[in-house]
Amino acid sequence: MIDFDGARLGAEAARRLVEADCCEIAPGLTEEEFSRIEATYEFEFSPEHRAFLAAGLPVASPPEEGATWQQAWPDRRHADEDDLRYRLEWPVREVLGRVAQGSWHPALGARPLSEEEAREVARAVLARAPRLVPVYAHRFLPAGHDSPGHPVLSVWGTDIICYGCDLADYIDREFGEIDEDTPWNPQASVPLWKDFLG
Repeated sequence: MIDFDGARLGAEAARRLVEADCCEIAPGLTEEEFSRIEATYEFEFSPEHRAFLAAGLPVASPPEEGATWQQAWPDRRHADEDDLRYRLEWPVREVLGRVAQGSWHPALGARPLSEEEAREVARAVLARAPRLVPVYAHRFLPAGHDSPGHPVLSVWGTDIICYGCDLADYIDREFGEIDEDTPWNPQASVPLWKDFLG
């Protein structure tokens, strides 16, 4: 079943990326490639993310000084499995890293007394959260085909913010030009992850 709203939103995001002329874009992923990726990594792309990557696969952009990744766009076609797993595990690993450093976020519930129990509780809470799928660097969309239009989240430890009201808006904000006077009121909608937003 095709989600036409998600397909329309993903196609619009792809169009805006082409207009931004900020990266190399290869032919989009095929249904066979989507099936392989989703089976290997055990998630489903959201409707807009799928349509975006089917329209054209962003594969390269000029390197940024001090960037976390040498290549910010995930290479879904040719990257080794470890690279994509690393990116997929980033949000959970980042939160668990903060917990290991003694930090605790209220989104995780009541903090246990022992450090070891705190890590176990955090790991269990995060295991129930929707999976976040990398879009670009540490920007993510939730996995799942159930509803399009989620905000793109930027995840750095427990510092999680909306980086776009939806995928098309995110492309404008990250790579295009936006009118600073345009109203900006993204509504995070992903269970647990939205609770990290201030």
